[in-house]
Amino acid sequence: MKKRLRDYGIIIGKGTPGPRNKITDVEGVTVGHSTVDTERSKTGVTVIMPCRDNPFARKLTAAVCVQNGYGKSQGLVQIEELGSLETPIALTNTLNVGLVHDSIVEYMLKVGEKEHISITSVNPVVGECNDSVLNDISLRAVGKGEVMAAVRSASQDFEEGDVGAGKGTVCFGLKGGIGSASRVVSLGGRDYTVGALVQSNFGSTENLVIGHRPVGMELTDIEPAAVDRGSIMMILATDLPVTDRQLKRMCRRAPVGLVRCGSFLGHGSGDIVIGFTTANRVETEKEPPVYSMEVLKEELLDQVFPMVAESVEEAVLNSLAAASTVTGYDGTTKYSLTDVYLSRLPEQGTKA
Repeated sequence: MKKRLRDYGIIIGKGTPGPRNKITDVEGVTVGHSTVDTERSKTGVTVIMPCRDNPFARKLTAAVCVQNGYGKSQGLVQIEELGSLETPIALTNTLNVGLVHDSIVEYMLKVGEKEHISITSVNPVVGECNDSVLNDISLRAVGKGEVMAAVRSASQDFEEGDVGAGKGTVCFGLKGGIGSASRVVSLGGRDYTVGALVQSNFGSTENLVIGHRPVGMELTDIEPAAVDRGSIMMILATDLPVTDRQLKRMCRRAPVGLVRCGSFLGHGSGDIVIGFTTANRVETEKEPPVYSMEVLKEELLDQVFPMVAESVEEAVLNSLAAASTVTGYDGTTKYSLTDVYLSRLPEQGTKA
């Protein structure tokens, strides 16, 4: 595994991470990648598997927050309307959304066939970032083979940085990618987990902040990103017993993590959050007309909101820390945060 932010002694926030400090600290969640890395293609797909069983048969409570809608995601409208997730969540590049959507449909049909469940309508959820700075995006290099490979590779200990959907992304003018983090929340004598995964592709170099330090102002030896644009997909997972409305409130706090990194949520940046909980699942074919569910007391969300923000902030910075320097199809090079900053830090770290 590549080094992450904490390996350089930089601690974000006051919360306690889960054992992996990844979204997969939420029980049942796994993540897989398929990376396309050729002379002209620097792209891929990342798949978040929200559970180990069939999400169509036992739907997960879910919510979305579109902070800035400059994006081409699919599946968000039905989540907004029904408050449920029934497929894996896939992330890819802008021009591959349709192909990935079709692949998730086929995957779910096969799952249904295997379990003798008729699927006549399904809502695949696909998010995207535009990686055309480094990737010849017109080749549309991600298809069914890559999506199925990502599903097969899904695990708890997944790679971060320039892998999968993060292979060609650029964040704060540096090499962006996939990053993740988690926080433990203790409520009523029980521990719960909030986890975040991001596909980072946003931000202006001069605005980059790491642990309250304006690092971007120090990066004078790289070509800066002039404006805050490019998009970020933020995936939140938790095992908290929350409703879709409460989950949406959590999603609304995710952009706080972006702001703490120095983002101003620019015009050209699609800032989208998709959240789900592994609690309060609904078996649509078996539930009675009226069913019961556990619901967290509303005021206790005040203890959850900071952990959401911290998880997203650290996930973004992990996407930068774990990424390698990449040269794109037209000779453009985007340097890793490790090469231009983290490797130069003194042995003692800092706490943010």
